[in-house]
Amino acid sequence: MKIRNCMALICAVVALSACGRTVIMREGNSSEGTSSAVIEPVAVGKKTAKEKIDLSGLSHDKVGYGQGVLVDEKNRTTGALDFNAQYGKLNAKAINNDDKIYLTFDQGYENGYTEKILDVLKEKKVKATFFLLQDYAEKNPELVKRMIDEGHIVGNHSVHHYSMPTLGQAECESEIKDFHKYMEDNYDYTMTVFRPPMGEFSEFSLGVTANCGYKTELWSFAYADWDVNNQPDEGQALEKLVNAAHPGAIYLLHSVSKTNTDILGDFIDRVRAGGFEFG
Repeated sequence: MKIRNCMALICAVVALSACGRTVIMREGNSSEGTSSAVIEPVAVGKKTAKEKIDLSGLSHDKVGYGQGVLVDEKNRTTGALDFNAQYGKLNAKAINNDDKIYLTFDQGYENGYTEKILDVLKEKKVKATFFLLQDYAEKNPELVKRMIDEGHIVGNHSVHHYSMPTLGQAECESEIKDFHKYMEDNYDYTMTVFRPPMGEFSEFSLGVTANCGYKTELWSFAYADWDVNNQPDEGQALEKLVNAAHPGAIYLLHSVSKTNTDILGDFIDRVRAGGFEFG
């Protein structure tokens, strides 16, 4: 599947989130969230090679993630809190348990904006996580090397952008481990964090990811920013991003977005003015 087409699939997930649906949408079934109960994040477990997760009892049902629009009294999306509570034991999280803001960028393909994004992050002294596909790492070595040299985290977004819960165990492992090896061989860099393509997972795929030595990281905020032919208004997008700030926030932004690139510096300044700092 072409990367650009894969990006379009994310639209369906986030669109459902915008309608107020809960974080969990199992294939063939969905449920709407109405509760605003406060759910505290749980600590994400750290599995070692000697503490492999038993995969035998884990569900293979595909789950589509969206953080939803419901928030608690700290402005944290309850969908992200629900995810931590349900899947933290599988070394997976969608929100951090601290007071900082975390920026993450999905790098499906290069659209000419990453250099400027890196310039802004350097100027503002903010570190981010860039989730790459192997194709991106192969085609953009100077940008990837710059990410590493300037202290950003490079995350694993798989080799081919397949839906992880549709794959068997060996294929899941290959999507993670083959890119892992490529980064070690070509950049002398060891990746430790994984974002499943399209936000699709199963208990089983999360368990496989953990047993590969990875943490799964989703997000607690995302918005419709990926369509390069229909970019959101800069003023409206800036207000949306600033108003969504919350303790432990993990922002998912797409680096192909001109809007994101143009408002990034103002967003960082406004969030800091509101009392937050970036992790």
